[in-house]
Amino acid sequence: MASILVADDQLVMRNMFKNILCMDGYDVDLVDDGKQAFLAATKKRYDLILTDLYMPECNGIELTRRLRKLSTYKGVPILVVSTESAVGKIEEGKKAGATGWVVKPVNDEKLLPILRKLLS
Repeated sequence: MASILVADDQLVMRNMFKNILCMDGYDVDLVDDGKQAFLAATKKRYDLILTDLYMPECNGIELTRRLRKLSTYKGVPILVVSTESAVGKIEEGKKAGATGWVVKPVNDEKLLPILRKLLS
């Protein structure tokens, strides 16, 4: 079973991700900002990181940059899920090391095929 860390500052989004991912058999941990996500990722190795862009303490792009500096996260997929769809911001995410970018709103039909491909 793959383990996924979800970082999103909105409780409703964290719960939605947890429901979708757990029903598909993933082991899911939830945090509400990038700082907590980085700390969690240093204590446990995740198979995939799913992060929001706009969060307090440390946003999704900064989290991605920090994770990519760790040898354990060089090849781990990092997926940014955000309401932000500006090409410049998406490019900034890619330069930071994000594997992919999904524009909210998301549902199981949109998210699960992407995750399955990234984790295969």
